[in-house]
Amino acid sequence: MAYKQIEYEKHDAIARVILNRPEYRNAQSRVLLEEMDDAFNEANADDDVRVIILSGRGEHFSSGHDLGTPDEKADAQRRPYGKGLRAIYERSRRLFLDNTLRWRDLDKPTIAQVHGYCIFGGWMFAAAMDLIVAAEDAMFLPSLLQYFSIPWDVPIRKAKEVLFQSRFVRAEEAARLGFVNLVVPREKLEEETLALAKRIAESDRMTLKMLKFALNNAQDAMGFRTAVRNAHSHHMLLGMGPYLRDADQGKLPKRMPGVGQALDKLGK
Repeated sequence: MAYKQIEYEKHDAIARVILNRPEYRNAQSRVLLEEMDDAFNEANADDDVRVIILSGRGEHFSSGHDLGTPDEKADAQRRPYGKGLRAIYERSRRLFLDNTLRWRDLDKPTIAQVHGYCIFGGWMFAAAMDLIVAAEDAMFLPSLLQYFSIPWDVPIRKAKEVLFQSRFVRAEEAARLGFVNLVVPREKLEEETLALAKRIAESDRMTLKMLKFALNNAQDAMGFRTAVRNAHSHHMLLGMGPYLRDADQGKLPKRMPGVGQALDKLGK
């Protein structure tokens, strides 16, 4: 596949999947999601690759779902999604739940390299990776997402506090909560992420695969996958009413309400 909205690179045993829509803060269009899935599959099938890094070009890791950029609108005209609740549900499940669960279960260790905004769908991307290295300026904003891993990402009372207020979690707080593994200066983000990936790549590949398999299965035995899939229905219910009516007509807001609330708290 010739990529238009991501870049794919290989550096010895390290593969890099790089979101490349900086003009839209790496908003998650259907094309970008499809290209990510293809690149992850390629890296997963490549015997030379031991570790996969997910990062973003520009000033921000990802501003979340694409709510109507010109590229996304043009793609929707070429490949209509269909109308009605069933079509909206299928699109949501396929693009944002099934994809993200699949990336979480890749055979190889994955690292999210996060800087700037990591909003809603950006949290989903980061959460689906095994490890997160964040720049000091990284700001994470969760919500009731299609891939609702938040009760597993941070302690439950903290999850409630953050979600009830719809507020950003800055990098240092995210590290204290155990969501982020390492916080580094912005100028050292790529260097430190690559260094971590190289240290992991020195491990035996079968050992890495079995460790990840065992750890993810332990989460699943505690209900992770069932809870995440069930939460997708709650996400859909929350979005019904005016939002679904507008979405069916191709009228999506420029910014989700929770994002505006969180930005207001930052004084922006």
